[in-house]
Amino acid sequence: MSSRVAVIGAGISGAVCAHVLRGHGISAELIERGRAPGGRMASPTLHGRRVDLGAAYFTAKEPEFVAAVERWSAQKLVRDWTDTLDVYSADGHRQTSGPMRYAAPDGLRSLVRASLPDEARCEAAVGSLDELDHDAIVLAMPDPQAARLAPDAAEWVDYEPVITVAAGWERRCWPLPDAAFVNDDPDVTTIADDGSRRGDGAAVLVVHTTAQRAAAHLDDPDGAVAPVLDALRRLLGVTATPEWTHAHRWTFAKPVATHDEDAYGLTTHGGRLLGSCGDSWCPSGAPRIESAWLSGHRLGAALAARLAR
Repeated sequence: MSSRVAVIGAGISGAVCAHVLRGHGISAELIERGRAPGGRMASPTLHGRRVDLGAAYFTAKEPEFVAAVERWSAQKLVRDWTDTLDVYSADGHRQTSGPMRYAAPDGLRSLVRASLPDEARCEAAVGSLDELDHDAIVLAMPDPQAARLAPDAAEWVDYEPVITVAAGWERRCWPLPDAAFVNDDPDVTTIADDGSRRGDGAAVLVVHTTAQRAAAHLDDPDGAVAPVLDALRRLLGVTATPEWTHAHRWTFAKPVATHDEDAYGLTTHGGRLLGSCGDSWCPSGAPRIESAWLSGHRLGAALAARLAR
């Protein structure tokens, strides 16, 4: 009989891990406590269109992930967005060029759905690993959440919070063409024109706060809206009042450190195999969507090889 694996967390790393396991003939059940797959690649529908509230974009460098992006591109799931971003700081305003940033016309969550072997079992929280009778378990979630289920399984790292504020106007009223990094600001770190990013021209900005601003509003995310709008006035000269706003809390948004192990925490826990994946499991030291995808892909292959012994 095929081995059975529980993959807890249906973000990109968990979805890819389950996909790889099933490609090796292993039964993989995705368990997601949220209402839908996606994790920090969430793209909820706000005022009639999808808005990316998690990751702002992604880049591709490693051959395995480049191949995945090429497949998504052929399927019209991703589009080239921009290789040039604005930078705002105390020294003024400039632009910086770098690798191509990719975006998804139907939101980044569509890439998670495309990676799913089938639908995840959503709104199914796991309180203890003892509840599961699978042969192996994968923790595909931020480290602080994984630590609650398996405190001694790894040297877990801390995460910083972020509050994402989306706002929509009747028309564009800012000079920003695509997106901007904001350096040394007390309130915001990135600003993205979601209409540019998605390619539909909608007058929607999506702003990520600093960890300090987020920490002050974790109990009331809507409290971060006013400081963010003040920052948009200060940085971009946006004086018009938006028609709508939406705030989303990410308690565990970004790892403050990363794991340097190549085995992605694959160990034995309670008499069965236990693995971990996500953007903190990136020996390159640069947590991003590519890191999360690679961790799930490589963990799936390593776990399949162990189960085959």
